[in-house]
Amino acid sequence: MAPLSKSDAPVAKLPPPEARSRLAPINRNNFVLESSGQTVIGEPQIVFTREENTFSDLAREYGLGYDELVEANPDVDPWLPGDGTRVILPTQYVLPDLPREGVVLNLASKRLFYFPPADEGQPQTVMTYPIGIGRVGWQTPIGSSAVVYKAQDPHWYVPASVRKDRKELGDPLPTVVPPGPDNPLGRHVLKLDIPGYLIHGTNQPYGVGMRVSYGCIRLYPEDIALLYDLVGVGASVTIINEPFLSGWKNGQVYFESHAPLEDDDISVEQRLVNAFEKIEILASEKETDIDLDRMRMAANAMLGIPVILADGAPDALLARARVVENTVKQDSDLLAMAEVRGLFDISLKETEKNSEESAAGDSVTNE
Repeated sequence: MAPLSKSDAPVAKLPPPEARSRLAPINRNNFVLESSGQTVIGEPQIVFTREENTFSDLAREYGLGYDELVEANPDVDPWLPGDGTRVILPTQYVLPDLPREGVVLNLASKRLFYFPPADEGQPQTVMTYPIGIGRVGWQTPIGSSAVVYKAQDPHWYVPASVRKDRKELGDPLPTVVPPGPDNPLGRHVLKLDIPGYLIHGTNQPYGVGMRVSYGCIRLYPEDIALLYDLVGVGASVTIINEPFLSGWKNGQVYFESHAPLEDDDISVEQRLVNAFEKIEILASEKETDIDLDRMRMAANAMLGIPVILADGAPDALLARARVVENTVKQDSDLLAMAEVRGLFDISLKETEKNSEESAAGDSVTNE
C-alpha cells in the first residue's frame, strides 16, 4: 500500500518492509497513556501472510475485526491473500473525544475502549477490542448507558422480531436457546440499561468486527471473558458513532478516517466539516501547523489508520509501521475456510435484506 502522503520523500532511511527484521507484535489490547494529553495509542504494524492465512485468521490473532483489515488493505483478497503478501495491521487508534471512564463504544470504527480506574499516582491505561455491531435495519443505539446485570452461560430469550426474521431467511429459531455451543450470546453477558441490548461473546467469532448482529455488541470469546471480570455492575457505557477522529501524541496531530455507516443520519459532508473544525482547533491549541491536503486525502481513503498531519513532513506509513512476526497458528478444530466463507455470505445476504426493509425491534433481549 502506498503512503498516504503526496510526497515520495522518505521519513527515515529504512529498507522496505520485506527486507526488515520481524519483531514481536505489540500488545493487542492493553496500552499505557504516557501523559494526560495523549489521545493516540498503539502503532501500525505489517505482517506477511502464509498461504493458508485469511483476514479472519489475522484479525483474531492481532486483536482486530474483519472489516478493519478490509478497510486498511483494499487491494488484498481477504480470503486468498497468498503467500508472502504484505498486510497492514491497523493497530493504532485515536481515542474517542470523551471522558476516560468506563466503557466507550465507537460504532463507526467498530471498537470498544475500556478505561480501568487508575490508582493514585499511576498512569492511566486503556484496553481496546474489536466489536460486531447491529446490521442495517437493526442499528445499535447511540447514547449513554450502564451495565445493570452480568451473567455467565446465559439463556437467550429470542425476541419475536428476531424469530420472524430468521424464519423468513429459512433458519427458524426456538423461543429460548439454552447455554452451550449453539448459543449466539457465548458464555459471558453484560446487560445494558437500554432495554434489549447486551455486550456479549459469540459462538461465531468470525463475525466480530462486522455489522452482523441484531443490535447487540459482540466480542471475541477471549475478550469478553477478560472484560467480564473487570467491568462491574453500574459501570458507565457510552455508545458513539464517529467515523472521523483527531488525536495527539508526542508532538504530532493525527487524523483517523473510517467509512461512515450506510445508515448514518449525518451526511459525510457535515461530518467532514465537523472533523476539519476539530483539527484546526487542536492544531491551534498545540501551536503546530498541519497539512490540510493530507487530511483530505486521508478522509477520502478511509483506511482506518491514523495519519500524521505535520505540515511538510510526509506520513510514510510503510516506513513507520512495525514489521512483525506472523504468529497465526492454524487450528484443526476451526471451521474450514469454505464453511466460514459460506457463513459470511449468509450474513451479507441478511444485511442486504435489512438494507431494503426496516425491521422493528423488541423491548426484550436482542442478539
